[in-house]
Amino acid sequence: MLIFISISAAMIAVSATAVRVVSNIPPQVEAYPTSPYFVFIALAVGAIVVLVAAFGFEALSEFAGICAPWLMVMFTVGGMVLIPALTESVTGYTTLTGFNDFIAIAGESVFTGTNAAGEPGIGLWEVIGFAWAANTFAHFGLIDMALLRFAKTPNAAYATSAGMMFGHYIAWISAGLMGAATAAVMQVSILEAEPGDVAFYALGASGFVIVIVAGWTTANSNLYRAGLAAQALLPNSPRWRVTIQVGLVAIVAACFPFIYKSILPLLTYAGLILVALGGIAYAEHKLFAKYGLSEYWMSYKGLKNNMPAVITWGVCLVFGFGLNFLNIIPFYYLFVPTWFLAVGLYMFLAKQAGAGEDFTEQKAAEAAYNKRVVEFQAEQARLGGFSEVKDTTTLTKIIKAIWIVVGLVVPAVLAWRVMFDSPDLYTYFVNRELFYDLTIWCTVIYFVFAYWDLQRHKSINKVASAKARASLEKEEELAESK
Repeated sequence: MLIFISISAAMIAVSATAVRVVSNIPPQVEAYPTSPYFVFIALAVGAIVVLVAAFGFEALSEFAGICAPWLMVMFTVGGMVLIPALTESVTGYTTLTGFNDFIAIAGESVFTGTNAAGEPGIGLWEVIGFAWAANTFAHFGLIDMALLRFAKTPNAAYATSAGMMFGHYIAWISAGLMGAATAAVMQVSILEAEPGDVAFYALGASGFVIVIVAGWTTANSNLYRAGLAAQALLPNSPRWRVTIQVGLVAIVAACFPFIYKSILPLLTYAGLILVALGGIAYAEHKLFAKYGLSEYWMSYKGLKNNMPAVITWGVCLVFGFGLNFLNIIPFYYLFVPTWFLAVGLYMFLAKQAGAGEDFTEQKAAEAAYNKRVVEFQAEQARLGGFSEVKDTTTLTKIIKAIWIVVGLVVPAVLAWRVMFDSPDLYTYFVNRELFYDLTIWCTVIYFVFAYWDLQRHKSINKVASAKARASLEKEEELAESK
């Protein structure tokens, strides 16, 4: 719960930095807020996030679905637009002659081998490890597994892969390029360049939108999770009330800039805390059957507390943070041995606690129960009498084509032109300004038409569902009359 609150607070603060830029509020370079106006912005942005998480999460999920393709494109083109500026700051030229030039410039300006303090930095393997570790809480720590268990086909896992590919791999590379270019042009340390500054310099007015959207969608989903976690501690309180309570904590935390500036180490250590839980779940649901152990053995034995899991988690915490304290291996890699320890130790302890006993009778009862569940769900689907309808009307095709071409393709083409057709600084500035001017209108068109497309899809399915139910009711009436 505390982890999700911290992530929400960090993303609220990130959104606040965008509003800070357009409001001409001084940058917040200290760990604490130095401007009452920034505090006001953080509180206002946070209030919206909390209310949406508490009362409008379904609408937010639809909005996030609309935002996903646009965010992928904009994160990518943001790096493309600033590569000529970064190249010029290093070589004096705005063009690249090949991929080797890109590697050399990135190595000299972004991946320099030293950090902002001039001390030795980290290499490629550390970056890869850090990327995994920072997201361990989601992947090795259960969030993906909890979602994908309800997937209708294994192909649903590609959604996670695509999100990681564009949302973190490509987005992180672009963020490094954008941050370095912004710092070089503004002649400040990269530590002083806030997300709002970087996004504005890379994308113009669209940068304001992307920071707000990325911050809101991430903060809302994590705040929703935090509310669910808190409700487990307060089962008698409604979810919306608990979400508001934890949201107030997140809003206060968002007023302190150090929250979002420390988000990556926070995520890494959060992953170290949760990674053992992912190992425990993987062991029970993927490995137990292969080694003569039973899933759900605890419920079969009528136990209320899974002590092997508790002991495993505690041992893994001591093990992981102990390795970090002794500095035996870099903390970027700590999640790897910790996860394997969790898998092996839990299997051993669970076997000692009775997971290897004969539960033939209990398994038969569970199989019968699962069969009834499947039959019930099939009956519910039949009563619904409706399968999703695909809108193939001409108007919908035109709407879809507009938001794809104007909202996604045009910004990508404009960014390509900025990156590869700017032989000098003057041409670069002209191309970049054209990108700024047109992309914001492409953004507006994208969201208007994508939302229109979504509403038409919902409307046609609502009508189809109503007709299916009416037809089913009529069939039941005829059956009863006979």
